Amino acid sequence: MRHTITLLSIALLLIGCNSAKRTEKFLSQGNYEQAIELAVKKLAKDKDSRQSADLILSAERAFKKLVDDELRRVSFLKKDDSPTAAREIYEIYTNLDYLQSQIRPLLPLYNRKLKRNANFDIVDYNEEIIIAKNNFLEALYTEALSYMERGQKQDYRRAHTLFTELSSLRSNYKDVAKRMEDAHYFGTDFVFVTLQNRTGILIPRRLERDLLDFSTYNLDDFWTVYHSEKQNDIDYDFGIVYSFKDIAISPERINEREYNRKDRIKTGWEYKLDRNGNVMKDSLGNDIKIDVFENVTARVTVTQQTKSVLVGGDVIYRDLNGGRDIDRFPLSSEFIFENIFAKYRGDKRALLKEDLDLIRFDFVPFPSNEQMVYDAGTDIKIRLTEILQENRFY
Repeated sequence: MRHTITLLSIALLLIGCNSAKRTEKFLSQGNYEQAIELAVKKLAKDKDSRQSADLILSAERAFKKLVDDELRRVSFLKKDDSPTAAREIYEIYTNLDYLQSQIRPLLPLYNRKLKRNANFDIVDYNEEIIIAKNNFLEALYTEALSYMERGQKQDYRRAHTLFTELSSLRSNYKDVAKRMEDAHYFGTDFVFVTLQNRTGILIPRRLERDLLDFSTYNLDDFWTVYHSEKQNDIDYDFGIVYSFKDIAISPERINEREYNRKDRIKTGWEYKLDRNGNVMKDSLGNDIKIDVFENVTARVTVTQQTKSVLVGGDVIYRDLNGGRDIDRFPLSSEFIFENIFAKYRGDKRALLKEDLDLIRFDFVPFPSNEQMVYDAGTDIKIRLTEILQENRFY
């Protein structure tokens, strides 16, 4: 038992020494914040151990150096009235306050080697943080307004990002909610989508509605809005045209094939008789039975109904402000209606398995041309979705 306690003590001592060395290494490299965080983590577990003295001293030195460096940086940044400087000043003060909040619960920290309490100069940064935050908010607001004044899509989007950050810090700051709304509106690409039919064949109204229903395309995009019905108060930036140029519908076709089926099937059994009509016996004295077979035939007629439609066209992307086509993608789909069934004459027992499967079906009315075009629309929409998702507006 004593041996186990000794080993445990040695292990804890090695771990403590290792942490102290790592903390000192961070300190020598100028990584003061990492040195403080590591020391605080270890001291929070046991600040009164023999090994804590080195950690306390390292944390004390790192904290002083960090505060000195950061406050010198603040003095320099105060000479710069840019939003970047205002942001950094605010972040420095909030970070210093955070580090103090990690150290404060551990105080007092007594250094056994130096026989004194550690000296951490804890400062109330609340006033500095409030001033820095207000300066930062004003800088963000001013910078966002400057982007708004440039009047370009990307500038409005940058302004929206800044207003969003500002709102996260203080939601009721000035008129930021209205400004965010304006930045989003003016930064949005509005796309007008139309369907153009040059085929001479009527496209079903329900298919047109499906193709223009953008809620089903999974194109959620904060900066892009699609409309299939033009709104008078919106200046559209881009257009998408579904241009159908050809719809070819085949005639209704019926093809028939006939097959003869023959089989020899077992229908039962009978006793084997000798010449005198007596039942014959096997070597064990049992009656001999023989299988009875019958030849069966049937004639099978297999009917195949087919009708197809081929739809062809393009998806055209247009720059409405520039009055030009940006891109063009081919759009085509073929839909084939097919129904296969069978009838037979003769003995059903002669049919094959595939014949039995087909006789379960029967003739069905051919779909109308309108229905064929609509059915082709399912595949068209899949292809449209691929095109729209791969070629978004940004």
